[in-house]
Amino acid sequence: MKAVILAAGYGTRLLKDLQNVNEQPLRDLLGTPKPLLPIGGFPLISYWVEALKAEHDPQDVFIVERLGAVSCLQLVIEKFRIDDSIIVIGGDTLFYEDFHLQDVLKKFDVLYQDNNQANLVLSYICKDEVMFLPETKKYGILETDESYRIRAIKEKPLATDTASRQACPCFYMFSKYTLPCVEEFLNEKKDAPIDEKDAPGHFLSWLVTRKPVYFHSITGRFDVGNLASYLLCDKYFQEKISKLNYLQ
Repeated sequence: MKAVILAAGYGTRLLKDLQNVNEQPLRDLLGTPKPLLPIGGFPLISYWVEALKAEHDPQDVFIVERLGAVSCLQLVIEKFRIDDSIIVIGGDTLFYEDFHLQDVLKKFDVLYQDNNQANLVLSYICKDEVMFLPETKKYGILETDESYRIRAIKEKPLATDTASRQACPCFYMFSKYTLPCVEEFLNEKKDAPIDEKDAPGHFLSWLVTRKPVYFHSITGRFDVGNLASYLLCDKYFQEKISKLNYLQ
């Protein structure tokens, strides 16, 4: 299995917040790509690299940026002639300490052995409201059945638009037989607005109508999108995580 870490985010919200702070240590972070932000004393992306190294040959881990998430994924598939299942990870995301990569790999293996077309994503329960804004408006929300299969995805819906509260972070495990779908999606969306064809959530929403996609439950995640979320994530890892072994 190969792994792709998407490091294409521009971090515009975080940049704006950092420009308005007075504390010099925070201002020193201006210009730092989100995957390189210090979290608990280590660059954010290093948590993923160390976890993946425990399960993969380092040559099977690819870090890509700037083309847009789905285009970055297709670049890796084409350039390195990937003929294997892959993990796709958002480079600005970390999970709570009860997440373990080995558990997810085992879950995917079970699904794949039963059906080699199967794919797996993560899901956690989001809150109805945070600071007067429904959390559903921030994420892709999964609508699923009793077999844990995803039947539809609503992109940033109002809380009243769906009964589901299952948010889906950018962590996907795609079967090798799903990879041709990436190019098919990009060709189909070539004239679409850039946010529609480059957002991984849009690809996933398109995919669930064509391939079986299941979910694995986790407690929650940190999305380092602004200064408040960055500080929360950094504090959590400083207090809870010992060096680089929490994902293993």
